[in-house]
Amino acid sequence: MSKEITLYTISNCPHCNKTRELLTELVGANGFKWVFTDRLFGDERNEAMRRLRAINPDIAFPVTFIGDESVVGYKEDHIRELLA
Repeated sequence: MSKEITLYTISNCPHCNKTRELLTELVGANGFKWVFTDRLFGDERNEAMRRLRAINPDIAFPVTFIGDESVVGYKEDHIRELLA
């Protein structure tokens, strides 16, 4: 059973890009949802920020949701472990 994966990023973040590259390597470009939070507006932005603040009050990026787990920052080993 595959886990739903969502990556929240901001467009100019090098750690976000590294996380995107890692996920692309591990599950393919179509294996995860990628959200640029700095390009969202209105209710969509509010919902994304609410979700992020719930696990990450300081709103650091990237944030990767893998199933019911979340990873704040670029943590390659943790992401690999969750996808094993």
